[in-house]
Amino acid sequence: MGFKDFRILIFIRIMLLAMTIGICAYLILHTEYYATFIAALFFVVVQIGFLVNFLDKTNKDIAKFLNSIRFDDFSYSFPDSQSGSSYNKLNREFNSVLQKFREIRAEKEAQYHYLKTIIQHIGVGLISFRPNGEVQLSNGAAKKILRIGNIRNLKDLASLDPDLPERIELLGNGENDLVKIYKGNAELQLALQATIFKLRKEEFKLVSFQNIQSELEEKEMEAWQNLIRVLTHEIMNSVTPISSLASTVDNAILGHMEGSKDPQFVDAEDLDDVHIAVQTIRKRSESLIKFVSDFRNMTRVPMPNKSLFNVKEMIEHIYQLLKPELEESEVNCEVSVDPESIQLLADREQIEQVIINLTKNAQHAMVGSKNKKIILKAWVDSNSRVYISVEDNGPGIEKEALERIFIPFFTTKKTGSGIGLSLSRQIMRMHKGSINVVSEPGNTRFTLKF
Repeated sequence: MGFKDFRILIFIRIMLLAMTIGICAYLILHTEYYATFIAALFFVVVQIGFLVNFLDKTNKDIAKFLNSIRFDDFSYSFPDSQSGSSYNKLNREFNSVLQKFREIRAEKEAQYHYLKTIIQHIGVGLISFRPNGEVQLSNGAAKKILRIGNIRNLKDLASLDPDLPERIELLGNGENDLVKIYKGNAELQLALQATIFKLRKEEFKLVSFQNIQSELEEKEMEAWQNLIRVLTHEIMNSVTPISSLASTVDNAILGHMEGSKDPQFVDAEDLDDVHIAVQTIRKRSESLIKFVSDFRNMTRVPMPNKSLFNVKEMIEHIYQLLKPELEESEVNCEVSVDPESIQLLADREQIEQVIINLTKNAQHAMVGSKNKKIILKAWVDSNSRVYISVEDNGPGIEKEALERIFIPFFTTKKTGSGIGLSLSRQIMRMHKGSINVVSEPGNTRFTLKF
């Protein structure tokens, strides 16, 4: 039945209306039955009214259906049990579509509650806000970490630190920041990370943060222990022989003064021993002074004086500077920059210092190897972040040493000071970048990430 019944009923109504109009025309033209004509004419008007109402009912049902979708009101249902009605099939289709919308909305609501539960459960603080600072979302972890109540606007965080809202607003997509704030007598070290996204053509920024105070304290303690271990080792290596030799010299002089009738007379053999001892003391003292000087230099790295420069030009300058030394060591050096127009905002002198140090380390690591090769490479990733790597085909770095190479004064070279790599890492951190190393026999690669 359905739409077929609808067409049949329309056809029947039109035919009846046409016949009634024909009768009216016949009565008015060929007879004088005016009362009959008026009755027939009334019947025509009634039929037109029924036809209009019949057609209008469909339009009203369609309008109700569209309004239900427009206003997300899926509680309405259309009757589909009218006996012999041509609307049954249409109403069933309306109800089917509305039921599908109900299922979709129920699924979305379930998914929303699921994600909301996850967001509230995780231990990382989350705050999402519009460009005007209006906060749309803040989970329980955010309130617990910040020890603050409801966060309606980003300006509410000014109660923790006046600069905190501005620092959060200045975070770009994918950028990180480390913020220290004080809440009462407690100190909070907050690690921030921002993500910018658009939802229905409206921009939002999602900032995640967590208190890493305990982790920093643990790492700080570990760093101090490593530093004290290195300092103790270096100082004891110098002070122990100095103390021993000073005692030997003192005993020799004291013995001579007590056993000789002439204090001004010193045996030649004793003089040689004293001379050797004093020379050793001087060398060890100079070594200790150099060690302290290196330590002082590492703690006096100036803040970066940033400017925009071409990366390829810088790397080629470094290559030309080290070329004679590399050729003398029979090292083949390759330079690869893609694209050649890479620009970097950084302190050029400090970055050059890092790359030169890494290149020289690679050169020294390949002593005794064959077919020695160093690759200086620069590229840009999909997020427009600049990378510079120094790669060699030397014997690689041992696993135990690989975990300690960035510790100050740790070195695998006999004549190394052990501050080059730690200084390089410090410079990269001051540029809000990082330095990483991957090493295996036959390949070692240091990568600078800006």
